[in-house]
Amino acid sequence: MVATLAAAAALVGLFGLLIGSFLNVCIYRLPRRESIVFPPSRCPACGAGIRPWDNVPVLAWFWLRGRCRDCSAPISWRYPFIEAVNGAAYGLIVWRFGLTTEALVYAAFFSTLLVVTVIDLDHQIIPDRISLPGIPIAFACALWLGHITWWDSLLGATIPAVLFLAIIILSRGGMGLGDVKLIAMIGALIGWKLALLTILVGAVAGSVLGIGLMVFKGKGRKTAVPFGPFLSLGAVVSVVCGTPLLHWYLGLGRW
Repeated sequence: MVATLAAAAALVGLFGLLIGSFLNVCIYRLPRRESIVFPPSRCPACGAGIRPWDNVPVLAWFWLRGRCRDCSAPISWRYPFIEAVNGAAYGLIVWRFGLTTEALVYAAFFSTLLVVTVIDLDHQIIPDRISLPGIPIAFACALWLGHITWWDSLLGATIPAVLFLAIIILSRGGMGLGDVKLIAMIGALIGWKLALLTILVGAVAGSVLGIGLMVFKGKGRKTAVPFGPFLSLGAVVSVVCGTPLLHWYLGLGRW
């Protein structure tokens, strides 16, 4: 049984590498409002089309030595890194949830959050093309999985979003509307309790990074740090181990 699950995880992980290659296209084109389908992959420096054998995830970057075959422009290490991360995540998701509808939904969820994370780090935006359709899709997936009720899903989309809107109003722009739509999408899938846990984990992780930047990089308290990546991290933590964490946290009050 373990060997079969490991083989399945490995095969799905390889599929995740291929999806990771597509995620790189999304990360590059979505902020530029370009089609993610046409034209086919091309070098951003010279515009030359990428040959199929040069588009093999991870490996192609190494045999091209990180450079375009046509113009020798450098290819960022981030391309194979994103492919590898997505492939590894798919394998771990199958190992954790098996070959189930849960694994399918959470794999798509992870890939979406990965795209959001990198785009937010690069451009400090979370594209509406991801979050707005993502909210009803997440709601439908929550109903499909059946782990939470439609009411819990609806509250998951609204309560954290209203909380973030209040923060925006009170802080006069201390947070972007993209974060509001992102947490609504996350909450619609995992419910309001895990959505609040997502915010807590994201806030703690963001605070740790902020303190590190101030101590080691000399950054000020007003240094802009995108919150989307931390929300994405919190969402992954909530999906993987959110329920045990909630039980542990609520159990502290009984001491």
